[in-house]
Amino acid sequence: MSVPDVRRAPRTSATSSGAGQTQIALVDLLDRVLAGGVVVTGEIALSIADVDLVYVSLRALITSVRTGDVRLIEQGQKS
Repeated sequence: MSVPDVRRAPRTSATSSGAGQTQIALVDLLDRVLAGGVVVTGEIALSIADVDLVYVSLRALITSVRTGDVRLIEQGQKS
C-alpha cells in the first residue's frame, strides 16, 4: 500500500499518476481519516551506553466525534 503524495496534489479533486499511485487533496485525505478513524502508534527510547533513560509509548486514536459516537452505539447494540 503506497502513501499518497499530498504535497503536490490538486486542491479540488483526486487524480491518478502514471506509476499507479493516487494523488489526493489534503482535505480529501483528512475527510477519509476522520470518517473511518486511524490509530497511530509509536515508541521512543532514549538511552546512553545501552541504559534506557526514557521510554515513551504512544497510542492515539484519531476520528471524528460523530464516527466515534456511531461506533459506540453499534457496539452497545451488539452486547
